[in-house]
Amino acid sequence: MRSFRGDCHVHSLKSHGGEMTPAEVVAEARAAGLDFLAVTEHDAPADLADWTGMLVIPGQEVLTPDGHWLSLGSAPDDLRVVAHPFAPYPTGTFRRSFDGFHAIEVWNGRWSSDLPWNADNEAALAAWDHELRQGRRIPAIGNSDTHLPGQIGTPQLVIQAPDLTASAVLTAIRTGACWIAGSADTDLTFTPSSVRVTGVPSGAVTVHTDRGQVLREVLPESGDGVLEWSAGPWPYVRVEVRHPGGHMAALTNPLFR
Repeated sequence: MRSFRGDCHVHSLKSHGGEMTPAEVVAEARAAGLDFLAVTEHDAPADLADWTGMLVIPGQEVLTPDGHWLSLGSAPDDLRVVAHPFAPYPTGTFRRSFDGFHAIEVWNGRWSSDLPWNADNEAALAAWDHELRQGRRIPAIGNSDTHLPGQIGTPQLVIQAPDLTASAVLTAIRTGACWIAGSADTDLTFTPSSVRVTGVPSGAVTVHTDRGQVLREVLPESGDGVLEWSAGPWPYVRVEVRHPGGHMAALTNPLFR
């Protein structure tokens, strides 16, 4: 398997609030080191003829009075993702059941806040964690929700896939073979009993199960470190990495027994 980085929630000037052309979005994505994008214009499928220069997955953001969701890929086999479930505006808050959705956008970028991690994301993380503890296997993803210059790739989705195709990206999301990085500077390798982290100076690494947080260790000033543990009687394990101020640096999906 290989690692690829991308962003599955981006808008051009064809969406309300968008300020960049498709070519400008792609240029910023390439400059951020991304390998793929999913175009999610508001309530309209993108014309992929406008999007060239990298792998672009068709999609759209569906806006409803009860919340927003992303359709990634082509119907009827599209991937349905709950978008920013606690966004601080009336239609941004998700007031529907998560049933019927394949993933939750736990980490949404700088569109609704100048911060790379905010209270809305913290609430989404808690809701997703609750789903996991109740035995539901639903993956988490993170995207920038780019509308403006300088937003793309914060955060970014890192997938594990055999090759870089739309099908491989969507399969990785659907199966949880992905994790979320706050930037290209952060990397990690995760197994059921260890995690290796790079690029988070003095960051805190925490291990979580259905019993909550079970382990915590602070990384050295170099930002690189390895945390190991003995496998316990847990149905799954997942990892969070946070900067010293508490903002998320990386978030994994759970590995199940």
